[in-house]
Amino acid sequence: MRSLDELKALLGDDTKDLRLNLGNVLDSGDLEPRERWSTALASAYFLRSAELADAITAAGSAHLTPESIADARAAAAIMGMNTVYYRFRHMIGKPSYSQRQAGLRMGRMGKPATTKGLFELASMACAVLAGCEMCIKAHEQSLLHEGYTEDRVHQAVRIAAVVQGFAVAVGAESPAHVS
Repeated sequence: MRSLDELKALLGDDTKDLRLNLGNVLDSGDLEPRERWSTALASAYFLRSAELADAITAAGSAHLTPESIADARAAAAIMGMNTVYYRFRHMIGKPSYSQRQAGLRMGRMGKPATTKGLFELASMACAVLAGCEMCIKAHEQSLLHEGYTEDRVHQAVRIAAVVQGFAVAVGAESPAHVS
């Protein structure tokens, strides 16, 4: 397993912005360190980047608890399901689908191992990565209801965006892709 610093070192000058951005979004901002690292971890899980998730877990070990790691994984998994289902309902645009029960279990969202706010941040990151408008709006509303400001929601979205860009850059730098 490569560390986060080793993954950052893979990036050349053409993708150094992602290396710098990742450091910036994880090291500063209005979100608490545990919120930043949990959001990044949920993003890596959602992107199915096991190596990046492991590296984030190790680098953020001072801020991540077993509960926050479990919630990041649970949020990514649930949002993997929800973003497909609710994006379909939104994109198809037929009221008949919106009137049907989803019938999908999401109990962990209501009873996270950490806090509702932390779980919602992780869920927002995944919703943004999937581009699910219904999910994005629902999680933004939940976060505002939990007392988060728009600046803090914005920071979670920035983290998700940077983690995705970083994952793409690292993938492009892997030996299989470098000529």
